[in-house]
Amino acid sequence: MARKATPENQAEKQGRLQQIVLSYKMTREADPKVGLIVAGVGIVTLGVLLAVGFAIGHPVYLGILGVLLAFLAMAIVFGQRAQRAHHGRIEGQVGAAASILEQQMGRKWTTTSPVAFTREGDMVHRAVSKAGIVLIGEGNPGRVKGLLAAEKRKMARVVTDVPVHDFIIGNAEGQLPLKKMRMTLAKLPQVVPGDKVTATTDRLRALGDPMKNMPIPKGPLPKGARMPKGR
Repeated sequence: MARKATPENQAEKQGRLQQIVLSYKMTREADPKVGLIVAGVGIVTLGVLLAVGFAIGHPVYLGILGVLLAFLAMAIVFGQRAQRAHHGRIEGQVGAAASILEQQMGRKWTTTSPVAFTREGDMVHRAVSKAGIVLIGEGNPGRVKGLLAAEKRKMARVVTDVPVHDFIIGNAEGQLPLKKMRMTLAKLPQVVPGDKVTATTDRLRALGDPMKNMPIPKGPLPKGARMPKGR
């Protein structure tokens, strides 16, 4: 028996549709051809499957399969271009790396952002996953290196048996470009068991959250923004 649509389900569907529309509008601002490219991918995919269907005598079957694959291909291409547009919008903003950690790395990553910072807007963010502990620094490389070193010394007091990876966001040699951050972190070896990930997260919480009482909004801050003084 089919389930009746409830107000909650309808609201959820409307919310998803609004998110898709908003995502498309924001992507189109940075990538004006995104609509044509995504539509082209869908048409080509469907056309190829239909051609194969007529060639082998099963146009209906291949047509249905073509529609499904066309939507899948369109979703993949749109997702990639939307992600690229998002990276372009936030690159250079304070907190851009944290935005990627929190929104794109998935639920298996526990992010604390930031764990160290300067008044000039330099930050270090920490994430824990099966890859171990990841420290991401953004800002002036000289100051960020000092923040990373200090954070490692703090963590060494409570965690000693988990791999630690550290990166500085930037486009210079030896730095990690923001657009490659998600893929680079996703490729890190998954060597830490789930129970140890939980234990590590709990131990690191003992270090406290330096931003707990700071009036900082979530997400990237405008370029040139400065961190507030602590209370």
